[in-house]
Amino acid sequence: MAEGPNPTEMVQGYLQGLFPMDEVGAAGPVGWYLADPRAVILPSEARVPATVRRMLRRRGYRVRVDTAFPRVVSACGGDRDGMWLTPRLAAAYEALHRVGVAHSVEAWDGDVLAGGLFGVWIGRAMSAESMFHHRPDGGNAALAGLLSLAQDMGTVVIDVQVASPHVERFGARQVPHAEYLGLLARALSGAGG
Repeated sequence: MAEGPNPTEMVQGYLQGLFPMDEVGAAGPVGWYLADPRAVILPSEARVPATVRRMLRRRGYRVRVDTAFPRVVSACGGDRDGMWLTPRLAAAYEALHRVGVAHSVEAWDGDVLAGGLFGVWIGRAMSAESMFHHRPDGGNAALAGLLSLAQDMGTVVIDVQVASPHVERFGARQVPHAEYLGLLARALSGAGG
């Protein structure tokens, strides 16, 4: 198996407004991609749909951060066609976690991991990489937890790369790549949101 990118290479890719994707069995470098338009959630515009809020109250999931990062990454990799989260890319994210750049947001049902997501935080920018659920609405609970955490931390932008009806329910919208780069620059500069 070819070696994946190191933490410095990963951070440099994100700083350029790119995101990695890999292919099973690939021998060369991990590919870096640009989405134009780019799907983003601005925490100041984010919303948790009323149906999700009601579900969260009913299910009583507890949201935690970074208590099961390797398990979240493993669950996000799953067994999917066209898998982008290969073992070498998962190892690269785990290396980013060890240096405090990658984090997981987890939804717990007692001592059972119900769902979660992980991503990369650089400055006040967050790149949400992947999400999963093992129990109904576990992923939604983690996403709602992420939005709350991002607002509390003064996050400027959450990059979700590609729009889907699911993330649009939570306030995701598409912006031209140039606008994404502007949001990223603001998130890295320390300037106000």
